[in-house]
Amino acid sequence: MTIHLLGLPTDVNSSFLRGAAKAPAYIREALWSDHGNLASELGLELQQEIDLIDEGDLELKDSAADVDLIAQRITDIAQAGGIPLCLGGDHAVTYPIIKGLAAHHGPVTILHFDAHPDLYDDFEGNPLSHASPFARIMEAGLATRLVQVGIRTLNRHCREQAERFGVEIIEMSTFAIDKIPVFSAPFYVSLDLDVLDPAYMPGVSHPEPGGLSVREILACLQCQQAPILGADIVEFNPDAAVGPLSAVTAAKFVKELAALATRNQ
Repeated sequence: MTIHLLGLPTDVNSSFLRGAAKAPAYIREALWSDHGNLASELGLELQQEIDLIDEGDLELKDSAADVDLIAQRITDIAQAGGIPLCLGGDHAVTYPIIKGLAAHHGPVTILHFDAHPDLYDDFEGNPLSHASPFARIMEAGLATRLVQVGIRTLNRHCREQAERFGVEIIEMSTFAIDKIPVFSAPFYVSLDLDVLDPAYMPGVSHPEPGGLSVREILACLQCQQAPILGADIVEFNPDAAVGPLSAVTAAKFVKELAALATRNQ
């Protein structure tokens, strides 16, 4: 099974700071840097046991047309038997990614890591906002199950949306590894890097104290045994980063998600 690394350099739907569109280049630089090696914690290595093709960045229009551009590319990858591993960009890209996957696989199960639920019906007049992708996904019937981990910013509207769509939320205030469901069906991973405590990931547009550690996220992932249909790593903002830590952390997750997808195929 081939992992297709695909950059989605857009932040036109960001609601606060721009800068996430620059992230794919920084993540790639950290991934291939001589500062580390290509081994994952699962014992599999990029370019050895892990078959990964870097497709570069998808050329986007920074308009509503990007939904179909992204969705079609993801469908093409899935139909060829590949697993898309996408580098955002802001979290708005998850909606077209899931749209593209569902066109091939049907409705999917999603494991979503985030400080924010991203369930707004229409944030600041923009239904494609990075605060709204999971509302679009659920209302379109593109997912049969959505599990959100690390949430710590639930307001009344998002709680109502979660109830409306039947979202399973493991809030940060009561987080424990043994609360994470172990899926029996293939699933998708959406990793918003602001789920991490800012001590581990300062380079995000919306830092939210009190988050997960890198180790806790890896523990949630490594217990999963079902096949991975795809994944995204989003909301790294190089303009907000201090030093190389944030890019290195994002690149770490590229390796570990690629290894998990390879192991579980």
